[in-house]
Amino acid sequence: MAQRHDPRLPILAERDLGKTPVIECKKLGIDFGGLTAVDDFNITVGQTEIAGLIGPNGAGKTTIFNLLTKVYLPTRGSMYLNGSDTRDMNTIAANRAGIARTFQNIRLFKELTVLENVLVGLHNKMSYKLPEAVLRLPSYWREERKTREKALDLLSIFDMQDLHGAKAGSLPYGSQRRLEIVRALATDPIILLLDEPAAGMNPSETGELMKNIIKIRDTFHIAVLLIEHDMHLVMNVCEVVGVLNYGRLIAKGSPKEIQDDPLVIEAYLGKKGET
Repeated sequence: MAQRHDPRLPILAERDLGKTPVIECKKLGIDFGGLTAVDDFNITVGQTEIAGLIGPNGAGKTTIFNLLTKVYLPTRGSMYLNGSDTRDMNTIAANRAGIARTFQNIRLFKELTVLENVLVGLHNKMSYKLPEAVLRLPSYWREERKTREKALDLLSIFDMQDLHGAKAGSLPYGSQRRLEIVRALATDPIILLLDEPAAGMNPSETGELMKNIIKIRDTFHIAVLLIEHDMHLVMNVCEVVGVLNYGRLIAKGSPKEIQDDPLVIEAYLGKKGET
């Protein structure tokens, strides 16, 4: 049997060696009252890595994402983004620093158009000042035109440019998922967190999603960290997979190593003799 990796130690692709990790967590943990939800969580994600975080329901995966995006503040431990301590960051600051996220339950502005949803993601990139917007000065219109072109360019990467005028809520489920990812990319992230992106998708949509995740990494040269229950997707797109159980990282390795790890099998299936 292959030697197990210590889940506390980083595993980086060769192309990311020698570069500052995009995210590094050290002994991260959070308690809610007397309940420990996450404990001694260590992870290092390389600049262009596609990584997965899996585990049974209730293992603490979404709590981890809430810690990474500063929705929750950790009880202990530290987190670094591109080498900078995030201790004093809130959710808005974390997003501006380069962390973008999608959610298990789609959170689009469904009454707005596809284009308007992407423009929401680009609002931090608009450089005009309030008086210019109120007076509708030429600088305002130039910035608006440039931002609209940027939004259409993002949509075109995922073949959604022809849907720019449609209401987001009218799109098929898979297209809504794609739109949420495009909106997240509009914030110009250095890492994209995907929370169960294949949830509710049929096999065809999941296959397209797999291609899009790789396209995102290769086009934008960013890292992707995903939570997912679809093992076919995880094992085919992730370079490194971490396994969470009862708030602790119990295994880390390549997809093949994780599939064969007895601790992972036990976490999902239980010990022999259990009913």
